[in-house]
Amino acid sequence: MEEYTNTTKDSSLSKEEVIAHNVKADAKGLFTNIKLFLIELFDFRHDTDYEATLEAIKADIPFKGATAWILIFAVFVASIGLNADSTAVVIGAMLISPLMGPILGIGMSFALNDIETFKKSLINLGIMIGLSLFASFLFFYFFPLSEDNSELLGRVSPDIRDVLIAFFGGLALMVARTKKGTIASVIFGVAIATALMPPLCTAGYGLAKGNLIYFLGALYLFTINTIFIALATFLVMKLLRFPMHKYANAAKRKRYSTIATVVGIAVMIPAIFTFINVFNENKINNQIESFIKNEVKSNNALTLIDYDLPNLEEKKLKLNFFNEVSDATYNDLQNELANNMAYTSLKEFKLEIKGSDTKSFDLITTAYKEKKEELQESKNIIAGLQKQIIELQEKISSLNNSIEQNAFSKNQKAIAFSRIVKEAKIRYNNIESIAFSRELYSKDFIKIDTIPVATINWNDKLKDSVLINKELELRAWLQKEMKLDTLFIKRE
Repeated sequence: MEEYTNTTKDSSLSKEEVIAHNVKADAKGLFTNIKLFLIELFDFRHDTDYEATLEAIKADIPFKGATAWILIFAVFVASIGLNADSTAVVIGAMLISPLMGPILGIGMSFALNDIETFKKSLINLGIMIGLSLFASFLFFYFFPLSEDNSELLGRVSPDIRDVLIAFFGGLALMVARTKKGTIASVIFGVAIATALMPPLCTAGYGLAKGNLIYFLGALYLFTINTIFIALATFLVMKLLRFPMHKYANAAKRKRYSTIATVVGIAVMIPAIFTFINVFNENKINNQIESFIKNEVKSNNALTLIDYDLPNLEEKKLKLNFFNEVSDATYNDLQNELANNMAYTSLKEFKLEIKGSDTKSFDLITTAYKEKKEELQESKNIIAGLQKQIIELQEKISSLNNSIEQNAFSKNQKAIAFSRIVKEAKIRYNNIESIAFSRELYSKDFIKIDTIPVATINWNDKLKDSVLINKELELRAWLQKEMKLDTLFIKRE
């Protein structure tokens, strides 16, 4: 019992009670150690350089001289990167852009109740925005190769991710700014993540092309980034308890404090609404994608072509199908949309379905298969006919050769008739047909002889006066070619 009585002054405790007391004390000590460890791990106040942080932020607020030229060059670099759809070039423009300075100045001025810094930051930010829009407008207006691409289109429709990137990026930036020996890599990383320059250049592109949707969407994204980076700056500086700006006049200090509070609330209200709207819109889009995947594409009886972006104001979702959609199917889809707990944000949405107005998908598929089979059968028939034609051509050629050979063997004066007729057609294109034969002939009705006769079928349009001359020429030519002493020409 000695080891248990040593742990407590009350020697009347039982063994079990002593063990429970010791376990409780050990657990309390463990929790205390974990708490101290976590505080030491996440507490960065001891590493904050208050004076250097304020000086660094204030030094980046002014917009003149080199800063103005850097901004202009960054605008052109970003515009070229957006135009060329080059992510690497756009990232380079983010790194050299000086837009972050006045935004941090606005957040700092709210946190410290510094109205003068707020005025300077706001004026400089306004000038930077105006100059950026003007420079990007000029580039896209006069540059001949401007066209929509993924880099441009990715900055006209902000969603919840853009809000979160701006907010957490701003927090990381301010924590890095307040640390003794600023972490440059963090600052560069935040400049890339929050992407202040590309939305402004995209807004300039929208102005140059007269596209108000692009202009407002890109400017909206820039506003989101600006507000939430300033908000993150405000929160970090309040958490680290940066000293408030001091005014000699108590009434003036109170008035500026009131102004800063009102302006801060005025800025925070649209930021809150922006977050809520973007969050809800993102939630709706996610549920629509889930509805399309689980209720539409999983139905083998439906063939979805595409669907239009939802009309959030009219609360309509348009689906385009290749096949006809029955009323029963439409009602089932609408009931799923309205009653399924997985689509709570889509309860008030109405489906607009457009299907085929002529034949169903099955009929079209069947007709396609039948026509394909008929086409294949026709191809087979044509191939067979072509083979027969080739065989017949070979037989005709063989017969012609046989006829000519027989003529040579029977009469040494016989020649290849096929060559004669081809040349005759070339020389006398008015000949419709030609025949050659040997006819029996008797002049005195006693002696019988054979004479060569060429029967010619001339074109009906030729006059007799023309035919007489042509027949004389033809007879002379045929006699020479056929090596005949006598030849009679006869019209058919």
